[in-house]
Amino acid sequence: MDVLPNGVELRRCAAGTSSARSRVVGDQAMLVAAGGEAHGAGHVSISKLRVLKMVGRRSLPALVEATIIPSILFYVFLVSVGPFAAMCATLAWSYGAVLRRMLSGQRIPGVLQLSVAGLTVRTIVGLVSGTFMYFLQPVATTLALALVFLASLRFGQPMIARMASDFCPLESGISGRPAVIRLFSGLTLMWAGVHLLSAGTTFAMLVSLPTTTFVALKSFVSLAITISAVLLTVSWAMRTARSENLVFAAVRASPSEN
Repeated sequence: MDVLPNGVELRRCAAGTSSARSRVVGDQAMLVAAGGEAHGAGHVSISKLRVLKMVGRRSLPALVEATIIPSILFYVFLVSVGPFAAMCATLAWSYGAVLRRMLSGQRIPGVLQLSVAGLTVRTIVGLVSGTFMYFLQPVATTLALALVFLASLRFGQPMIARMASDFCPLESGISGRPAVIRLFSGLTLMWAGVHLLSAGTTFAMLVSLPTTTFVALKSFVSLAITISAVLLTVSWAMRTARSENLVFAAVRASPSEN
């Protein structure tokens, strides 16, 4: 068993065995350089399905909790009670999700933190100014995020490089490779465009559709844009990983981190 520079331990396992493969494709997997002596034999090659499974396991539960369930709650309360009840119910769910994790000692995902912060501001604005402003505020936030992504390129610190480890951990040193740096820059520019597209689409629906129709369609349209961008991101990242001869290796937290 080897300790990698970023404080995780690599599990050696026999090449080609089913137990090695099942451990490597689990939640605790890292992209490493193939063929290094420090990584033993427990490697699994890159594939789109494997990467999507990893991304899904690491991010889908938090995404459902932070965005999909609140959207469903809002729609149900909107059509059955009213807009103000819908705002309060959505905010209550999000605060409850944070409180549950705090009481159980679990880490609060970044997407949930951002969701709660955004919903708090939205609810205050919505209660004061009405539902139109409640839905307009996320459009402004999405535009601001697009500008943040673009600004991170201007300052030579691509936003995707900071977020990469949340979805697929990288061995120390890999993120500094020229091809990987180009990947992070390209994906940061692409996601800036995704945010601009999402903001424009949402605003167009907001000003042209009834509120109930807008609420019903918004989540599906936003999800379709996001899923398309994720698939493109994975394909682009896989091409770079293959060109750089990267593979998955199984890791686990070191005792000092538990």
